[in-house]
Amino acid sequence: MTQLPVPTTAIIVVAAGSGSRLNAGAPKALVGIDSRSVLRHALDGVFAARTMQVVVVAPAGFEGVVESELLEAAGERSALGTIVTGGETRQSSVAAGLAALWGDVDTVLVHDAARALTPPAQIDAVADAVTAEAGAIPALAVVDTLKQVEGDTVVSAVDRSLLAAAQTPQGFPRRSLEAAYARAGETGEEHTDDAALFASAGGRVRRIPGSERAFKITTPDDLERARLLLGDAHATASRQSAGSPSAPSAAALPRIGIGTDAHAYGGEGNLWLAGLEWPGEQPLSGHSDGDAVAHAIVDALLGAAGLGDIGEHFGTAHPEYAGAHADVFLARTAQMLAAAGFAIGNVSVQFQGNRPRFSARRQEAEAALSAALGGAPVSVAATTTDGLGFAGRGEGIAVTAVALVFDAGRTPPSA
Repeated sequence: MTQLPVPTTAIIVVAAGSGSRLNAGAPKALVGIDSRSVLRHALDGVFAARTMQVVVVAPAGFEGVVESELLEAAGERSALGTIVTGGETRQSSVAAGLAALWGDVDTVLVHDAARALTPPAQIDAVADAVTAEAGAIPALAVVDTLKQVEGDTVVSAVDRSLLAAAQTPQGFPRRSLEAAYARAGETGEEHTDDAALFASAGGRVRRIPGSERAFKITTPDDLERARLLLGDAHATASRQSAGSPSAPSAAALPRIGIGTDAHAYGGEGNLWLAGLEWPGEQPLSGHSDGDAVAHAIVDALLGAAGLGDIGEHFGTAHPEYAGAHADVFLARTAQMLAAAGFAIGNVSVQFQGNRPRFSARRQEAEAALSAALGGAPVSVAATTTDGLGFAGRGEGIAVTAVALVFDAGRTPPSA
């Protein structure tokens, strides 16, 4: 293994927030953006910057998951990483990170994992701007018209030229930041960011330009914005690849994907299958609602577009999809395909099982699945296996789906 230089700069990545406003049922940093979590994207940016000690502050009880994310992002530089457990507040979490710094570190950056798409160049720029006398933060000019209000009443306008929207990482000389944290611990002061805490102890902070990509993922809309940005990047790369001399003909052809899924009966509540609820039928077990028909469709579509599989995008590493139904999975999959430059031609599905009795609700199921995919035609067939296999024994349901997709910039192939 290559001997790594001993870094004099460290970055504390704060990932201990609960993410209550994201309403994902998991710590925010561990929620998936695409096939990777918020934290993993943040760490990818960190490890693409200069060599630094990387201290990740993990939510209590999730240290093992965070360590896995760190090791995967770090690769051969895993020796640079350290995991500590966060506290009740952001300030106490940063204090835990400060306590884990190596002795050679003289510059400290504090970064919110929620700013997952922060460019590596911004991380390096903050580190370069820190001096022995002053800290540095990236910030954007405020472009909205601002008003001072009291309840629902507008009191006055605010001069936005005097304001800036702070981002992270925020950088500081180590000893001065440690002294500021010690002072805050004695006084009981709480601040919303490290620059405010540093300034309250008499420190000077400089501003450098920020990046629009360094926005904070706080709400579901922020998460969707991140997903769209990553999807646009994937689509651009796909189009550039398709336009290269080695692959012009591939882009012109429709693409076919196959998806399979199987779930055993189990769990509580009613069965969900083919986008419909089946009252009185035994449910299928699974991370979400166990809808094997929807899951096979997702795999077929992702496979046709070369976008991975359902486990990468909707598996147990994405707790926000726990309990989700077909419309959520299929709509999100259609968005991913559209962002990658693909349109859906049609989907054909067959499931094997002795129940439920499907024929009476076939048209209803096909309409629901088609609507979730933005109107793409979906056909569903059901068959038994004459008592053969686990499906024939009534232990569960097996599904096969075939999907056709094509370049959205071209006319779909005619029948």
